[in-house]
Amino acid sequence: MSPYVLATLLSSLGLGTTLTFASSHWLLAWMGLEINTLAIVPLMAQHHHPRAVEATTKYFLTQATAAAVILFASTTNAWITGEWNMTNMSNPTATTMILAALALKIGLAPMHFWMPEVLQGLDLLTGLILSTWQKLAPLTLIIQTAQAFDPFLLTTLGLMSTLIGGWGGLNQTQLRKILAYSSIAHMGWMIIVLQYAPQLTLLALLMYVLMTSAAFLTLKLVFTTKVNTLATIWSKSPILTTTAALILLSLGGLPPLTGFMPKWFILQELAKQGLPLTATVMALAALISLYFYLRLCYTMTLTISPNIMTSVTPWRTQTTQASLPLALFTVMALGLLPITPAMIMLIS
Repeated sequence: MSPYVLATLLSSLGLGTTLTFASSHWLLAWMGLEINTLAIVPLMAQHHHPRAVEATTKYFLTQATAAAVILFASTTNAWITGEWNMTNMSNPTATTMILAALALKIGLAPMHFWMPEVLQGLDLLTGLILSTWQKLAPLTLIIQTAQAFDPFLLTTLGLMSTLIGGWGGLNQTQLRKILAYSSIAHMGWMIIVLQYAPQLTLLALLMYVLMTSAAFLTLKLVFTTKVNTLATIWSKSPILTTTAALILLSLGGLPPLTGFMPKWFILQELAKQGLPLTATVMALAALISLYFYLRLCYTMTLTISPNIMTSVTPWRTQTTQASLPLALFTVMALGLLPITPAMIMLIS
């Protein structure tokens, strides 16, 4: 792809998200979401592989459906209330439709079916953009209009997402699908606490972006997209294997890694709000997710690949890829737990 075209598409991605961030008017927010979708479509289909084209088509159809529902619901709300402002969402039908459409946009269960299929058809860098940047604009809209949504509906979406995100990842052999289910589970954690402490949703989103970026960049550096090829990494780069295993455990939420912090805060907040049963179900759902992260760690660090290598084993191969972003994201994905007291001061 031409660097000029790439620069245009990436700046359009940034523009779409910024437009949605800055808007309090439904039409502007919708416009930002549309610019976002149209900017990423060429990036997804750039390799002209049938699988990539299929994934792009699926993504475009789901996002276009969600955008149409948002436009319809916001028009209905404007028709009844007489204004387009996001803060004035008094019509329950329009509010529920907007929540369903935004849930479809970020891949919350039960509107999650497109997410693993689409991510599986993309290369790792575009998959990273889809899993992180593309979540920001719809989540901003959900946070802005959270008070208008039905609390029971938000809790149901959160619980279903964490359970399905854990359950769906158990039987996968493709790393991109595992990361897609991981994304669904993390979105569930963000949504469950939204009505009680929106600042915790933002904290969980930030930590999710750091950990997912580190995971995708690690896989990109070692050219791995399947679980069974993970077993060959240790001979090429032992230190990277160690950090990759720790990043996965951080995604699972194990202390003393960064991923433990948002889960700890969210469970604490749910217990404070008098929801011990919800907190227990969330903790158990986190255990299901942790199982498939542990399975990946086991494959990576404790097994030797059964494949007979016909070529000489590449010992610590040199790479031409930039490793500075990976190093920064890895450090943040593993070592931010000590700043927890500062985070408590910020969010309380």
